[in-house]
Parts: sequence; C-alpha cells; structure tokens
Amino acid sequence: MAQFHPLTVTDIKRDTRDSVIVTLKPSPEASGDFKFIQGQYLTFRRVFDGEEMRRSYSICAGVNDAILRVGIKKVEAGWFSSWANDELKVGDTLEAMTPMGNFHAPLKPAEARSYLGFAGGSGVTPMISLIKTILEAEKKSVFTLVYGNRSTSAIMFREELEDLKNVHMGRLNIVHILESEAADIDLFSGRLDRAKCDALFSRWINVGGADFAFICGPEPMMLAVSEELKAHGMDAGAIKFELFASAQPGKAKKKAASGDVAARGRKCAATIILDGASRIVELAKGEETVLEAALAASIDAPFACKAGVCSTCRAKLIEGEVDMEANYALEDYEVERGYILTCQSHPRTDRIVVDYDQ
Repeated sequence: MAQFHPLTVTDIKRDTRDSVIVTLKPSPEASGDFKFIQGQYLTFRRVFDGEEMRRSYSICAGVNDAILRVGIKKVEAGWFSSWANDELKVGDTLEAMTPMGNFHAPLKPAEARSYLGFAGGSGVTPMISLIKTILEAEKKSVFTLVYGNRSTSAIMFREELEDLKNVHMGRLNIVHILESEAADIDLFSGRLDRAKCDALFSRWINVGGADFAFICGPEPMMLAVSEELKAHGMDAGAIKFELFASAQPGKAKKKAASGDVAARGRKCAATIILDGASRIVELAKGEETVLEAALAASIDAPFACKAGVCSTCRAKLIEGEVDMEANYALEDYEVERGYILTCQSHPRTDRIVVDYDQ
C-alpha cells in the first residue's frame, strides 16, 4: 500500500521570487519513518478540483540536521508548486510518503574522496543534502558544485551555499554559470551545455581525479554533462542522475510501438503482488501500463510522477517480459536484477508477475 503520513508545516522561507523552503515535522509515532539518506525525496499528495495530484520534492537538509525540509520552485501551470508558493501556511498539514530515492553513494568516513555536483535551477535541492552530509561525514573529502541559473536572483540557497563554503573552508568549491548575466570570465557565462562542460573540464575541473558525479536538472543539461564526463574519462557507473522534471510533464513521451505491432490490444494476465497479497488483472498489450492496470483495479500501488523520473513505482518483474517507455530513475544494475518502473512498463508476454514488495 502507498502509505501517506501527515506532516505539519513548521516554517516557510521565501528563498527566491518563485521558490520556498518548507520545513516539516512528522508526528512523534512516525518520526523514525522519516529518517532519510542524503539525496532522497518526499512524495506529496493533495486533491485539486477533485483530482489527486502527487509530486516529489528533494529533501534539502543534512542527515544530522534533525530537520526535514524541501525546496519547492514554482512551475508555470504547476498546481502543487503554485499552491505551495502562494497559499501554503505554517500550521498546515501535508500528506507525504516516507523518503525514497537512490541519488547518493555510500559514505566512507575514513577515505578522502572527490565529488562533483552539477545542478540546474531547482536541481540544486538534493545537492544541499549531499554536500552537508558528505563533508560532515568525510572530513578529508572535497566537493565541487557547478550550478547553472538564468541570473543571480534565480539562485536557490544562495546564502546557505556561501555559509557552507565558509564552514568547509577549502573543501567546497562552487562554480556559478549564469545564462543572462555577463561574468568577469567568459567561462562562467552561458548555458551548461557540452561546450561549456568541455571548457570547464579542460581548464578548471579535474574529472580524472573525481570519484563520483551527481547531476540534477533538466534532461538536456543532464545528458550534456554526462556525455562530457564520460568523454573526459569518468566511468558511467560513477555518474548519478536525478531528473527533477520530465520532457513531457505528467507522462513520459511514448516511444514508437516496439515488437509485434499486431499484438497491440491483446490481453496480458498480470499478477500484482503488494503488501503480501496477490491480485490478477488484465491489461491490453501496448496500450496500458502495469501501473495503470493496477490503479484501474483499485490496487493502491505506489506512484508519483508517472513519467519514469522518480522511481516511486519501482517493482521487480518476477516472470514475463515488459518494454519500458522511459527510464530516468533506475540504475543499470537494478534493471539487470529485474526491476522495472511500472508507470512505463508494457507487457510483451501473455503473463507477467510484478512484485512491489521486493
């Protein structure tokens, strides 16, 4: 069951003209459920005009901060983000699932490691959690953040990032890339694209000496940074992604029909395992996703973005085969072990078994 818990809003801070930092407090009995790993996110739900909306926002606190907070940037036509920025008040209650996500690497306090972070706009939110936690736990490690924005006024967590530089003197380096403002050095103006990354990696950032790279932002930026990191010698397994917005809001763009087109519309029997119980549902091949069929059968399967971005709907494919339309959330090793994003998965075989409990 996709279980939601009430969280009380204890503070709201206006960070930029179109973003807020919301501090939340779980009930005493649920406080242990909201312990998180750096880089994880919360999935919220709220009903707007009779329709339930779910949105995920990254936690922007260190694991030892004894606080739970998220950054929410207002998105044009975004119901939840607009409401959070314009109407949410201290004392209100939000419903959220417990922390999820794999946008992190195991901490090694005894080691001296080098981390790179690349953020675009509100993609900096999980970076705050990563930076604070890593530099506190690994006293010999260093972190370089490359942060792209339209202008100085759009920089989220600007003061907090400067404070963190002072706290971790010499161990945190921040490079701001501003699209619409001229800088003293041309390298720091423009878009964070492949050409910009190539220049940064050739003259400013030692990719070869880095252990991990974390990338969070719009898809084009993420792809550009990733390709240049690999071109400069970084292993793909050391690159971690967190996509905060999909190319097509609410639903990933469908790929052209794969496999036997004639099979589209034929039925598949899907066994859905959730909370120890099994249900068999029918779905049309090539038309319905596993998640859509589960929800249509009143199975309370977990989900948030429905765009292959957040991994909330992750499950293990025990039997049969599926096609995933998009995957921005699962690591290669997870796919190899049989995990799928049910919001993106269409059955190829006449029978599949999907386990949400694993």
